[in-house]
Amino acid sequence: MAEQSARKNKPFEGKIPEEVRQHARAAHQEMHASFEALFPPEFMEHRRKARKEMLLAWRSMLDTAINRMEEGEKKAKAV
Repeated sequence: MAEQSARKNKPFEGKIPEEVRQHARAAHQEMHASFEALFPPEFMEHRRKARKEMLLAWRSMLDTAINRMEEGEKKAKAV
């Protein structure tokens, strides 16, 4: 089980060379640092909160879709 979760955390392991992945991680970190230097802290906080709200909206949409599927399955079994 632990092996499966480790694979999920590294989906490109074995497909993309480790050196490329390290460079991509470093580029991501540097880009994030440049955003923090470019924009005021309030912007970064607002951006984080906005991202969280979007994720919560998606969660709500998925929960609603799942509930509708389950209700449909219950109705189908009742017939």
